[in-house]
Amino acid sequence: ELQQKVEETELLKMELQMLETERVRLSLVEEKLMDVLQLLQQLRDLNISKRALGKILLSTLESCRDPQPGKAHPFEVLDTLYHELTACELLQSQPPEKAQSRQSLSNPLVISC
Repeated sequence: ELQQKVEETELLKMELQMLETERVRLSLVEEKLMDVLQLLQQLRDLNISKRALGKILLSTLESCRDPQPGKAHPFEVLDTLYHELTACELLQSQPPEKAQSRQSLSNPLVISC
């Protein structure tokens, strides 16, 4: 019976470790998603064309067509989209003081449809 309790304890420890790993992974995905949404908000405020935004999205999806081994596919797509958005010419040409003021909004992630 003592051996069974030890085995159960080890099993619970492994399960807890897996849950913690998953929590960290989800936290990273959430952070990247928030960054992407913030960039989309900035681009919307700069009146990016739907065509340009569509090209960015299609470029992202094309480059993430084949998932890389060892990398979570949703995170890979978000990370690639983030880099594609930051490379957008509208954001590059934006004056630094405007970029900082946009980031200091109380809730920059509210996107009205």
